[in-house]
Amino acid sequence: MKIDVPAILAGDRRMLARAITMIESTRPEDETEADALLQQVLPHTGRSVRIAVSGSPGAGKSTFIETFGTKLIQGGRKVAVLAVDPTSSITGGSILGDKTRMSALAAHSSAFVRPSPSGGSLGGVNRRTREVIWLVEAAGFDRIILETVGVGQSEIDAAGMTDFYLLVQLPNAGDELQGIKKGILEIADCIFVNKSDLDRASALRSRSELESALHYQRPRTSGWHIEVIAGSALSGEGLDDLLAVISKFCEHQGYSNQDEKPPTGSLLHLRRCAQLTDWMHDRIKDGLLRSFYANPNVQSMLPELENQISNGSLLVTDAFKKLFDAFLQGARS
Repeated sequence: MKIDVPAILAGDRRMLARAITMIESTRPEDETEADALLQQVLPHTGRSVRIAVSGSPGAGKSTFIETFGTKLIQGGRKVAVLAVDPTSSITGGSILGDKTRMSALAAHSSAFVRPSPSGGSLGGVNRRTREVIWLVEAAGFDRIILETVGVGQSEIDAAGMTDFYLLVQLPNAGDELQGIKKGILEIADCIFVNKSDLDRASALRSRSELESALHYQRPRTSGWHIEVIAGSALSGEGLDDLLAVISKFCEHQGYSNQDEKPPTGSLLHLRRCAQLTDWMHDRIKDGLLRSFYANPNVQSMLPELENQISNGSLLVTDAFKKLFDAFLQGARS
C-alpha cells in the first residue's frame, strides 16, 4: 500500500485514512511498512494535547465529543477523534457508527473522525491506537480525543497513552464509591456530570457526592486536584469550565505552550516517556503471544491438550508447562 508521507504532513485526510488502515492491518508486509512509516513521521509528532473520554453507555459521550470538538475548532484548533468500538467475540464484527453519531463534526474540514474496532483488545482501545495518535499528530491535528468503549476494570489502557483523562458521568449514576472500587476514579483527571440540563438538582447532588468521594482518592497526577464539572453536552453548558481545567492541567504538567512539544524534563514529557516504555512492553507481549500460537510445536499439541483438559485428565498448569516447553524448544531450533 503506497503511502505519501508529504501528503500526510500536509493534512491530506484521505491519505491519512489510508495510512491508518495500513497501521491497523495484521498482515506481516503491512506491519513492516507501518514501522517504516512511523519512523518518517516521528519528528513531526508530539505537538498536541491528548484527551481520553470514557463513560458508561448512555452517558452521552458521542454527543459530548461532537459539541466539545466543535468548540475546540471554533477556538482555532484541529481536532482528531479516535473512536474505538468493541469487536464482537462471536462474529468478529464492530458497528463503527461514530461518524454517524458525530456527523456534523466528521464533516468539518478541521476535524478527522476515525472509528476503529477494538479487535478484541482489552483496555477500551485498539492494539494500534498509539501509532494512530502519532499519525494524526503528524497530520497537524493538535487536539486528539480518544473515545473508549466504556468504563470498568479493563478500561485503563487509554490513560496510558493520553495526557488528560475525562470521565463523563450521568446524574444519579449510583453509589459513587463504587467508582473508586472499579478503579475508574483512580485515573480520572476530571469528571463531567453530563445532562445536567435535564435535572439540575440531581446533577449538582452528584457533583457534590463525587467531590466528597474524591477526598479519599489519590489523583494519578501528583499535586493535581481532580475537578468535577456539572454541564450539558447538548447545550454546551460547562464546556468553558472544562477548557479552563484542561489548560490549567497542562500548565501544572509544565506544558504551557501547547503549540510545541512538552519541554524536556516537564511532568508531561516524563509521563510520555513512561508511556513509550509501556508501549514497548505491550509490543513485546503482543509479539510473543502471536509467536506462541504460530509455533508449529504448539499448534500440533494444542488440540489434544485441550481435549485432555476438557475431560479432566490433565491439569491446566501441566498443559501450560507442556506447551511452553514445546514453544521454547521450537524457538531454539
